[in-house]
Amino acid sequence: MPRPVSMQIIATMRSSFPSKFGIPRQSGLVEELKSTVVFEPEYRNPDALRGIEGFSHLWLIWSFSKAVRSGWSPTVRPPRLGGNTRMGVFATRSPFRPNPIGLSSVKLDRVELHPELGPLLHVSGADLLDGTPIFDIKPYLPYTDAHPNAASGFTAGYQGYHLTVEFPPALLEQVPPEDREALLGVLAQDPRPSYQEDPDRIYGMAFGQLDVKFRVAEGRLTVVAVTQ
Repeated sequence: MPRPVSMQIIATMRSSFPSKFGIPRQSGLVEELKSTVVFEPEYRNPDALRGIEGFSHLWLIWSFSKAVRSGWSPTVRPPRLGGNTRMGVFATRSPFRPNPIGLSSVKLDRVELHPELGPLLHVSGADLLDGTPIFDIKPYLPYTDAHPNAASGFTAGYQGYHLTVEFPPALLEQVPPEDREALLGVLAQDPRPSYQEDPDRIYGMAFGQLDVKFRVAEGRLTVVAVTQ
């Protein structure tokens, strides 16, 4: 048996997603989403971030803390294939892995030195659940991390979800102005599981302090209610 390797949680993500439903399927899909990386007390040393403001993007290495299972399967059903075709787990980004570790590239907006919480990283485009434990942070290096001609396997040809969003003005007014573009971007990405196509079903999605209900039919998402 391989011996276990211990890892320290260095930070926690604070985002608009208290539950998994609605989180973008990959980082960077909704650039308007704002999140904050809050370091654990023993890692709140500003010296540990010296020079980080010179980088526009960062890699976050984190844990799928809400997707832990006792065992693992060598194959999974990627949503991109409709949830009906099995692929090797190491050929996917499924959260159900031998080690539930995630990797996300995010944009660094600014570094804040908080009087109580120490240094905070304000980032855009993250795909992390609120409260997600973070194991490490590394700078994104475009000269080595970007591969424009890379093959994309079974995801080739995927152009992303582009639903038309109908958000009645009276309901949109219930959303804080600074969160509206992010919420619209999340809805346009189609939060539903890829295998669900019931035009009469009403879905509910938690976003910050709001519960947003909507239905989808013929490529159009219509918001029907927004409540606290």
